[in-house]
Amino acid sequence: MKLGYIRVSRDKQTTALQEDAMKCEQCDRTFTDKMSGKRFDRPEFLRMLDIARPGDVIVVWRLDRLGRSLKELIETVNTLSGRGVELKSLKENIDTSTPTGKLMFHIIGALAEFERDIISERTQAGLEAARARGRKGGRPKAKIRPDQLERARQLYAARKNTVPEIMALTGFKSRATFYKYVVDAEKQNPQA
Repeated sequence: MKLGYIRVSRDKQTTALQEDAMKCEQCDRTFTDKMSGKRFDRPEFLRMLDIARPGDVIVVWRLDRLGRSLKELIETVNTLSGRGVELKSLKENIDTSTPTGKLMFHIIGALAEFERDIISERTQAGLEAARARGRKGGRPKAKIRPDQLERARQLYAARKNTVPEIMALTGFKSRATFYKYVVDAEKQNPQA
């Protein structure tokens, strides 16, 4: 069975081009998601994976319709392959049911992995060079006045205001900073 998968990022975008491609491919069923490819909880995509059986082919207009990152794409194709399901991408002309299609997919995957490794190497070299010059990196420490911190701790201990209210009253901008200096500090030292 041929299963078509269509995805657009927003409701405003049209699926007509991809729908036409799936009709030309004579897909038995088509699944459509209107959400970002970054999300892993795409309902129609997950439903299609549940329905796919060994020998089925999943057809996409372009590889990026399956996912935004190549790592995710490779994981998806490996999962499908392990279940005996093939992938066909119309735009890139890749069909994993053929030896040439498998080769092309693995070459693309290997190049992407090489690129990720090079980026990681460059990042590590840059961090080492910065450390050698005395730079630490990371986010600067929050500047909190002692009176501001004491007032926030008192309000939090009284349990009469919500965290957003306390943050507004004491001038905390970040919830993470508030929890680090007020909530977590109270947990570590309950008598304070």
